[in-house]
Amino acid sequence: MKTILVMRHAKSSWSDPGLADIDRPLNKRGKQDAPRMGDLLRKEDLIPDLILCSPARRAKKTAQAVIEASGYPGEIEIIPDFYPGDPEIFLDALVSLPDNIDSVMIVAHNPGLEELVYELVGESTRLPTSALAQISLILGTWQDLGDDVQGKLDNLWWVKELG
Repeated sequence: MKTILVMRHAKSSWSDPGLADIDRPLNKRGKQDAPRMGDLLRKEDLIPDLILCSPARRAKKTAQAVIEASGYPGEIEIIPDFYPGDPEIFLDALVSLPDNIDSVMIVAHNPGLEELVYELVGESTRLPTSALAQISLILGTWQDLGDDVQGKLDNLWWVKELG
């Protein structure tokens, strides 16, 4: 059994129109929301073995806030091709994971993340900022992940529903 946690970056700031999209920071709400999802990971005992992240500033800051709140002991692995976020790139990264990784978290962008969830579970899922989807897959090895593998959407959390 393998678990994929798919998290869209927290709310970003548009206050500086001169910034390149990849350099946009989190806004005030994003800085508050990201740690809440880290708390959720800790409370649900879902701390991943590995976090893969987009190089975009807002994604990295989201992942860092999640780490601080969850107690994740590892490092963030930045995957340059995760920006802007093509589902095939995410799948390629998953297929290349070592088999000692049972749970992985991807922090990146829409629409690619919503497309990834669709590819993995066969249903459309909306992922607003800071949303987290938990997907389980019956796999012995990540290399078995392919078109014939159907995952299960175990949970979907939106930060506004956390209370």
